[in-house]
Amino acid sequence: MHAPAHGGQLSTAPGTPSPASRDNASPVAPPSLAMAAYERRGSRIRVTVRGELDLDSAHALRPGLFQALADSATGLDLHLADLDFCDCAGLAVLLELRPRALSQGKTIALHTASPAVDRLLFLLGVHDLFLRPDPRFAASPPAPAAAASAASAIATCG
Repeated sequence: MHAPAHGGQLSTAPGTPSPASRDNASPVAPPSLAMAAYERRGSRIRVTVRGELDLDSAHALRPGLFQALADSATGLDLHLADLDFCDCAGLAVLLELRPRALSQGKTIALHTASPAVDRLLFLLGVHDLFLRPDPRFAASPPAPAAAASAASAIATCG
């Protein structure tokens, strides 16, 4: 039986129950699981994700990310510089945020990314989907090519 060597606290969006609190589960998670911290900054919410964004942590982070997006006025600012690993499940969560944000008239901006995340986004051709928004322009629907890139990236990972 494998037991985690260390523990870390999962962080969730304001008003969102911790995924670790369900069914009397321990609030302690292995340090390799991605953890997110949320900070309101004006009309946007800064999301800092650390650790390894894989199938397990993507499932745990999804509700908090979606709630943070709903709680923001204009969108999320992603800071992924401390994300050591991101697999296709993690990328899928990031790609799910974008159309959700656009449908709400919001944006998802990638401000920092680790080399591993940058490489994954560039290899799959989806890095441009997370450009910082130009404050002079309002959020617009995705271009057909950008939407096709996102769908293709999800299909490649799936």
